[in-house]
Amino acid sequence: MSDHAANSAFIQGYMNPISRLANAGIDPEDSEELKLSKSLLMFAVGLMNVAPMVWLAIYWGTGVRLSSTIPLGYQLVSTASLAIFLHNKNFRVFSFTQLGLFLFVPFIIQWTIGSFVAASGVILWGLLAPIGAVLCLSARESAPWFFAYILMVAMSAFFDYNLAEVKTVPAIPPQTSALFFGLNFIVMSTLVYILISFSQQEKERIRTTLAETNAQLRIAQEQSERLLLNILPGPIAERLKNENQTIADGFADITVMFADIVNFTQIAEGMSPNQIFSMLNQVFSCFDELAEQHQLEKIKTIGDAYMVAGGLNDDTMNYSDAIADMALSMRDVLAVEFAKMKLEIRMGIGTGPVVAGVVGKKKFIYDLWGDTVNIASRITSESVPGSVQVDLTTYRRLRTRFDFGPPREIYVKGKGDMTVYELLGRKAEEPETAD
Repeated sequence: MSDHAANSAFIQGYMNPISRLANAGIDPEDSEELKLSKSLLMFAVGLMNVAPMVWLAIYWGTGVRLSSTIPLGYQLVSTASLAIFLHNKNFRVFSFTQLGLFLFVPFIIQWTIGSFVAASGVILWGLLAPIGAVLCLSARESAPWFFAYILMVAMSAFFDYNLAEVKTVPAIPPQTSALFFGLNFIVMSTLVYILISFSQQEKERIRTTLAETNAQLRIAQEQSERLLLNILPGPIAERLKNENQTIADGFADITVMFADIVNFTQIAEGMSPNQIFSMLNQVFSCFDELAEQHQLEKIKTIGDAYMVAGGLNDDTMNYSDAIADMALSMRDVLAVEFAKMKLEIRMGIGTGPVVAGVVGKKKFIYDLWGDTVNIASRITSESVPGSVQVDLTTYRRLRTRFDFGPPREIYVKGKGDMTVYELLGRKAEEPETAD
């Protein structure tokens, strides 16, 4: 085994017990804040139970038997409190018990020894109570612990000043007192540093985890936004997110187009389901690109039929022209790019008032209703393959910029006889004449 591997194994072996100690008593359902509080307190309890072992040996060796039994009693009570916590998971009781031990035990040890100097400043350990309360509870809840610590220091100073001549315990050798002064300050400072460092590391870990979670949520939200915009027009999607009510709007003038693949059933007879889907997906994806290019709104597909509308979001654009241009592009794309498929398409365009809204609460769609929609759908079914038929309103709007075939009468169910025109293409631009 290499030196690096040996060092890594040693560090891992050292950190595993600390990690197990810090994570003891944590419930997976705890919040991140509560997990951190439990980890910090468990870590502090573990450290505080290690130090008294050294203190016990030194106190016992100096002959201060009464004071040496107090750290042992602390360990017993602390261990019992820990066992109860691991059993009943009552963190509130456990935290107050441990903080109380942190606070009172150092003062009891000093009072049994006699004075600040004789006890080597052991009450410094009591500062761990308010510090632990700040880290494990909150700044507000730590205030009583800090005031209690200050009060007990003041009481100790009062006893030390007024009872300085009273000797109740054997004198502690100066060398032992000096040793404990150093140990108390070094170990206490180390504990505070370790706890604060551990707290910061855990907070950094939580911040990193939250940042990763937020990044994943942003990605998921962006995906949801894109999905919603693929289903609904942008303004409607925004209203649906912000309003908890039915969305229904009336439009006085909208141009609607239906496109129907005429011979789809015959072509699909000899194809597998995957091939049918692939073919429709290719065709309708091209139609979607054309709709986006002409700034029109795809409404839906029904089997082999495609529905698109103009004028829903922007009434400043010439949406009737855009619909006509898209219809001509769809016809050309199908004839050129999908010539091998031998697909034939017929289209119908109607212009007039519609009602638009979101239907349903689950798997909802944005749809259009009204005579304009019915007319566009029915003149599509009366159209011949490869042609684009428009109603009279659309013809009157487009006739100065587009070429049309002669009018013809068709019967539309529910409307009777109607005049329709076949859209042929845009008018050729007249060449400019020289002056």
